[in-house]
Amino acid sequence: MSEEFDFADKVPPSFYEMGNKIIYETEAKGLNPGLIVLLVVVGLLLIFLVGNYVLYTYAQKTLPPRKKKPVSKKKMKRERLKQGVSAPGE
Repeated sequence: MSEEFDFADKVPPSFYEMGNKIIYETEAKGLNPGLIVLLVVVGLLLIFLVGNYVLYTYAQKTLPPRKKKPVSKKKMKRERLKQGVSAPGE
């Protein structure tokens, strides 16, 4: 391991052609693909939520109110007995 590498003093050709130029990071031209995906997802979510709200308000205006479940006869008797009124037929 005492011997040095043969290519230690040589520069790879791709770096040799560049010389002493320093490469600075340039700003991306156009929109970042991640940003585009984010905008599409947020836009679809917003459309979904607004559409649900519009359908909800439309349904509230146009649909009739739900009917209540009929009260059973057993419960009717119990309520009448609580109020002190005897049920008919007793």
